Amino acid sequence: MINLKTRFFGFELKNPLIVASSSLTADADKIKAFAENGAAAIVLKSVFEEEIINEYNQIGESKSASHFDEFMDYFDYKIRDQVLASYGRLIKAAKEVSKAPIVASINCVSAGDWLQFASQVQDAGADAIELNLFVMPFDPTRRAEDTRRFYIDTVKEITRRVKIPVAVKISSYFSDLAAICHELDGEKLAGITMFNRFTSPDIDIEKEKVIEAGTLSSENEYLLPLRWVGILSPRLKCPIAASTGVHEARHVIKMLLAGASAVQMASAFYKKGPAYIGEILKGLEAWMDKKGYESIGDFKGRLSLTKAANPALYERAQYLSSFGGYAGS
Repeated sequence: MINLKTRFFGFELKNPLIVASSSLTADADKIKAFAENGAAAIVLKSVFEEEIINEYNQIGESKSASHFDEFMDYFDYKIRDQVLASYGRLIKAAKEVSKAPIVASINCVSAGDWLQFASQVQDAGADAIELNLFVMPFDPTRRAEDTRRFYIDTVKEITRRVKIPVAVKISSYFSDLAAICHELDGEKLAGITMFNRFTSPDIDIEKEKVIEAGTLSSENEYLLPLRWVGILSPRLKCPIAASTGVHEARHVIKMLLAGASAVQMASAFYKKGPAYIGEILKGLEAWMDKKGYESIGDFKGRLSLTKAANPALYERAQYLSSFGGYAGS
């Protein structure tokens, strides 16, 4: 009997397939479908601080200076309360239709009062929290150390405030990615997810305007998280989930071999629906059966940096095998 159990978000999961935060997880009916089709955990659509700030700015533009104090009161007591109340209802509805763990996703761009969200989603019944942390490094006046402190301080504060497990979803936009992950690893995290996928700009050359590029990932995007999962999985105590570009059973297998404990998927489900979970699990089980593996632990990390026969491929960035080597010319 093949055992697909693994561990992430502080829970023993029945398999490594986690539905990632997206618009697919903002509706109880869709969440129910994912749970019934075998999802091991479901990360709800993120509650974005920027959404609150945007509403704050829009209302502020309509207020005169004489009414600004009243506006601040409205922001503090109305906008935040409305957003949190709505998200709390989503958490409760999700818990009613899913036996799989329900994970609240908080997308932070600043610290401070925002941290109240963590306590309130816990009170609403979330099983765990995933902090979707990202600071775009476009500001030439912002030092790398400032960004580092935002990450570490936010995680410290939230893990101090809540009792439920806390995981972090990070980006690859670090010159010291291994170092930041190592520092985060010391903050009692229930996992690190690699990586966020962002909205990217594109250019319409006919209309000569900047537009939003496609939001779904492509299959070849799995190679970036694969590299870093392989490098960091043997060096971190907390488990890693791979995200971005995971579309098929073979991608799941590759991530597990590199050392991931789980994978997070969304784009593939937009294309093929919740029932696709079963197809992926069947593919994983068939491969394990062919290889003689009885559990995820039998092969997880077998091809990580410290165990692969050619570990230099994880660390090397140049195309030596393809374009290098003039000695024999």
